Amino acid sequence: MFISQNWLTGILDHANPGWEVSDAELDGGFVRVGFETEGYSAIPESTGPLVVGRVDEIEELTGFKKPIRYCQVDVGQANGTGEKQGIICGARNFAEGDLVAVSLPGAVLPGGFEISARKTYDHISAGMICSAAELGMCEQQTSGIINLGRSTDAIGAVPGDDARPVLGLDDTVFEVNITPDRGYALSARGLTRELASAFDITFEDLAAHPEAAGHDVSATVPEVSGGLMDISLDPATRARRFGLRKVTGIDPTVQSPFWMQRELLLCGARPVNLATDVTNYVMFLLGQPMHAFDAGVVSGDLKIRLAADGEKLTTLDHVDRELSAEDVVICDDNGIQSMAGVMGGSTSEISDETTEVYLEAATWHTLTVARTSRRHKLSSESSRRFERGVDPALVEPALDLAAHLLATLGGGEVDARRTIVGEVPEPTVIEMPAGMPARIAGVDYARETVVARLEEVGCTVTGDETLTVTAPSWRGDLSMGVDLVEEVLRLEGLEDIPTVLPTPRGGRGLSPRQRRRRAVGHALAYSGYTEVLPDPFMRGTQADDWGMAADDPRRQAVTVRNPLESERNLIATTLIPGLLDAVARNVARGRVDLQVFGLQQVSFARAEHTPMLDVSHRPSDAEVTQVLDSLPAQPLHVAAVGVGELDTTGTWGAGRAYGWADAVEAARTVARTAGVELEVANAEYLPYHPGRCAELRVAGEVVGHAGELHPQLLEAAGLPARTCAMEINLDALPATGELPAPVLSAFPLLHQDIALVVAEDTPAEDVRRVIVEGAGPLLEEAVLFDVFRGERLGEGLKSLAFSLHFRAADRTLTDEEANEARLAAAALAKERLGAELRA
Repeated sequence: MFISQNWLTGILDHANPGWEVSDAELDGGFVRVGFETEGYSAIPESTGPLVVGRVDEIEELTGFKKPIRYCQVDVGQANGTGEKQGIICGARNFAEGDLVAVSLPGAVLPGGFEISARKTYDHISAGMICSAAELGMCEQQTSGIINLGRSTDAIGAVPGDDARPVLGLDDTVFEVNITPDRGYALSARGLTRELASAFDITFEDLAAHPEAAGHDVSATVPEVSGGLMDISLDPATRARRFGLRKVTGIDPTVQSPFWMQRELLLCGARPVNLATDVTNYVMFLLGQPMHAFDAGVVSGDLKIRLAADGEKLTTLDHVDRELSAEDVVICDDNGIQSMAGVMGGSTSEISDETTEVYLEAATWHTLTVARTSRRHKLSSESSRRFERGVDPALVEPALDLAAHLLATLGGGEVDARRTIVGEVPEPTVIEMPAGMPARIAGVDYARETVVARLEEVGCTVTGDETLTVTAPSWRGDLSMGVDLVEEVLRLEGLEDIPTVLPTPRGGRGLSPRQRRRRAVGHALAYSGYTEVLPDPFMRGTQADDWGMAADDPRRQAVTVRNPLESERNLIATTLIPGLLDAVARNVARGRVDLQVFGLQQVSFARAEHTPMLDVSHRPSDAEVTQVLDSLPAQPLHVAAVGVGELDTTGTWGAGRAYGWADAVEAARTVARTAGVELEVANAEYLPYHPGRCAELRVAGEVVGHAGELHPQLLEAAGLPARTCAMEINLDALPATGELPAPVLSAFPLLHQDIALVVAEDTPAEDVRRVIVEGAGPLLEEAVLFDVFRGERLGEGLKSLAFSLHFRAADRTLTDEEANEARLAAAALAKERLGAELRA
């Protein structure tokens, strides 16, 4: 919110005569009570002769493209001669006899704009009649110049006097950042309350004492003598209160006085006409948004209801809007007159002929106004305040103050009748232990301090050990004890609360799951893979694109209601799609040889969402279990994708392409790092190539797959042929107490080979396991190094050659011992698998 320093300090000076602060001190005061300021800046300086002038004669010049006036302006002795000053001006908002601000030759206005006498429109213009924008009081040019009225007594200056004190140019504008829960502070009333607490001075509530801002309401507003009209308020609108007051006999030619226009300009609002300016001024002063209707075009009683879908309204910005059934509107017998809380309609807009005005003040439902504002992309000063909450008790004082200003300034009369619909809600009563702020903050706050601070924000406090606190009507955000604690801490000074960092408990470190995750990442990185972050979302058509079976668990994806991309509306159940996207981007940019991996959680939907539980009490154990069971399962997966050459081609010879065996080896690397033994078997599992896919098992349980991806999938994704991948569910691997450590032996290794002829459909892994079992404890490792098929073996047979490494832990092993172990392995293979030892 923009607001001037002089306005705030002038209001506070009424109860604290002589009180003043610098702009830096005022900024510090805002910060002390929890308001950040986006900055503050003084009104730019104008140097040289800037004086009050009176327009004595106006000559309308013709023959030009736009209306031009040649004015004779009395500037007293400021020009050194006492003669009238001839000045060209195009503005139309002044007449003969009006007082204006004049910059004479030699003046320099903000932006380095030098004023000099020059010939224009066939006349010598010796100066300039100034607008607010030209003097740096606002950023945008207004529709006219500054009109100071006709009374020199009212402004305390005569022609020729320095205009700077009259214009209040020695002022600073603050931009205060108001948090959404403290909408009451979007006004001079709210900010002066906070500043009074910040500087420990007396505060006068402007709603009860408008004289603090210079307004004697009782002098012009009569006592209420009845209802103004019948108003029907539909409960479906969720509006709390609606009030109406009427002012008659207004002079439609009267403009707003400069002091009012000045405050509006410095608050960032544009002066329009007297009635509109009065409602805006009251809004900035008290925080109650208002609206002025031309009473001459309002027919019959008013109805506040929900709009019907498709109803039309032309708002004050002259835009035709189609309304929704969620919009609240104000109607008379002629139709819709206003979009409640957001903007009025053009039908009852204040015009140059308006002499009778209905003033409206209401308390609308915050969410309804917020949704209407966003639906129509129409944010206004009123809607911003209603969205944050407006004090429902402000309706009467706002109506009375606006009626007083309109009658006093416009020469009208306030109708004694007034209509108010709705009551101020019962205040919120909160019980809080007096020591609660001290217990939470760790600072000793006496009971008297707590009570005093709560009373500063408008609360009524009773009780001794347990305080009974009645929240004021303008603080709808105070609903529980911690809210009151926040107020005490804020006003006492958050900087006084000591910062005590918790002492970490030693000896715990990372959990086993965290250590395993880190170790797996390091192992793959050391193996030449580059870690990437796979996209956590996948396409809604992913399962169909891959041709997954209807019962495939990967179809149990969690749907995102408001996805970042409409196509990617599922939380990923596999990391492969995200990794393939990363590979495709690299390949498209010319990097065709790469191996990447990702470590990330995936999500599987487990049950339908449970209904929202009642938060007024602790849920039962059964309800807690139901909620937990409905949450998606989120196991940790590791996946890798390789494409192109693993060993690059160079002067040393031909390279080697990344193949399915490398993907399987990446899976083995993960298993070894996790301290488990991996079983590998043939499988058919999309999206892998049906003949080049390995099923990965641990203790007979499937934990993942590896192999070459399906050619059709690669072609559709624009990826190179024979791209390979692997994916393992890390959480499915049994946890081991320690990570594996190498065992070093001082005794030599003894190497022998064995070749076994088995049936073509016998998995090599089954043969290797039988060899390990048959060879006994002397066998350290069995590695497949050759597969042979040929006519000599016979149809349907193959030869598997394994390299056997033998070692004894306590002695040097002999060839005879190793050979016996080798033959024992062959014998068991023959017994189990029908394998024949190949010569």
